[in-house]
Amino acid sequence: MGYKVAVVGATGNVGREMLAILDERGFPADEVIAIASRRSQGQEVSYGDRTLKVKALDTFDFSSVDICLMSAGGTISKEWSPKIAAMGCVVIDNSSAFRMDPDVPLVVPEVNADAVAGFRKKNIIANPNCSTAQLVVALKPLHDKATITRVVVATYQSVSGAGKDAMDELFTQTRAVFVSDPVEASKFPKRIAFNLIPQIDVFMEDGYTKEEWKMVAETKKILDPKIKLTATCVRVPVFVSHSEAVNIEFEHPISADEARSILREAPGCLVIDKREPGGYITPYEATGEDATYISRIREDITVENGLSMWVVSDNLRKGAALNAVQIAEVLVNRKLLKAKAAA
Repeated sequence: MGYKVAVVGATGNVGREMLAILDERGFPADEVIAIASRRSQGQEVSYGDRTLKVKALDTFDFSSVDICLMSAGGTISKEWSPKIAAMGCVVIDNSSAFRMDPDVPLVVPEVNADAVAGFRKKNIIANPNCSTAQLVVALKPLHDKATITRVVVATYQSVSGAGKDAMDELFTQTRAVFVSDPVEASKFPKRIAFNLIPQIDVFMEDGYTKEEWKMVAETKKILDPKIKLTATCVRVPVFVSHSEAVNIEFEHPISADEARSILREAPGCLVIDKREPGGYITPYEATGEDATYISRIREDITVENGLSMWVVSDNLRKGAALNAVQIAEVLVNRKLLKAKAAA
């Protein structure tokens, strides 16, 4: 007997990706339900070679659902995730609403799959921020080997991280530049076409943005609270996939060759690192792929026990949808959740 799975936010970028990945990976679901807001009710979305009609969130009964993949934003999640969880449905939430709740596991399966077991406290499991997910996948095996003490990361984040409207804005602005039309910005504070914006999310009192704070706090919760991390998060005119320039300091010595060898064997990582033109991964090539790609691994000669590297991953997949489905797979494979229908 398989599971009954609901995808909330099924008409959005990440929701559609969740449906695709559930099918691609052969998740043991007897039934998959697409759910969104009332205005999307009746729309059709794809699930493999099938078509699902979208149901309205505010009228749907989750009492017979086993797993809810929630990708409808923090405000909706704060309201609905506890209600859904109270019906006995495990919520895997892609928003920031519950990530720092001490009673909610924050999970990247390649890094801290054991934390999933803590879901019973609130029946909610949190997906990390997209930029954090790929970072900790790359850091974990190196931390196990040489103990990371400090990380400095600069991100180059695609517009899809801000949703479909942001992707449309990049497309519209790019076209406007080529035909000499006025370039209008609405989703972003400045023009994004042929430009970079060193702000993602709102500014905080200390001068960091909330996106940068998320990377710090989430890395500590997922990987190790003793790691010091500072981030600069930048939006770039790329449609899909986030890139990160990562500088790491270790407690113990580790060479670039050792790091390369470790990462080649690490779950979720794929090393593309030839010291020649084109011997590295770019966001274009990572799009549509599941791996966290690592390139440009080299020793930092300015500090003791330091490495620098380039990390790229599809933010809609590993940064969101894939990670959520992998969490659901952990629940099933470790027999932490029994299908209600079977029960």
